[in-house]
Amino acid sequence: MNILTIDTATEACSVALQFNQALFTRYEVCPQQHSQKILPMVDAVMKEAGAALSALDGLGFGRGPGSFTGVRIATGIIQGLALGSQLPVAGVSTLAAMAQQVINTRDVKDVAVAIDARMGEVYFGHYQNQQGIATLVGQEQVASPETVAEQIDVTSMAVAGTGWQAYPVLTALLNDQSVNVSYPYARFMLPLAEQTLSTGQGMAVDAITPEYLRNTVTWKKLPGR
Repeated sequence: MNILTIDTATEACSVALQFNQALFTRYEVCPQQHSQKILPMVDAVMKEAGAALSALDGLGFGRGPGSFTGVRIATGIIQGLALGSQLPVAGVSTLAAMAQQVINTRDVKDVAVAIDARMGEVYFGHYQNQQGIATLVGQEQVASPETVAEQIDVTSMAVAGTGWQAYPVLTALLNDQSVNVSYPYARFMLPLAEQTLSTGQGMAVDAITPEYLRNTVTWKKLPGR
């Protein structure tokens, strides 16, 4: 399938286009610059591929969880693209995308993903590799690091996300695991979006919604900013 995916949910901003079995991507860690970066990235990959929206089969976006502002940016951009093209849209979990990246690059069965959600909490999800696709076990949640530490044993799992190093109680759970995937990347949303779109579960523009996991905005600045 020919699919365009975008993500602005965390400090990273990324775009990926799967077109005529070729892959075109842009990725940059650029906190607070997503609204300026995302559309030029979309234009760049479309031009590089020689593709028009009308030639695509669907769209995908990082629906969250992540920063409130970041998730809203991607949601707004994808609504605009879908409105103009009438293409179906797949909302992809940012946690699932990170698990998918680990699965695509390593031979693992289970991935535990934790993103620092600020205010002493993490966004957390446990995923299993099922025929090469990151598949959620249980529910995604926003929880304290202590709650996550109590409910999961990561000794035999791969891990991803900023949460593991942001909170000592989570860092202490790690043995030899290294956190090689810190942020979601639109490239790894492609297989998840394709799974949704190929089964006819894509959304129309008026059904596109973000997934915040919590309804409290945090204004705490990122470390070092």
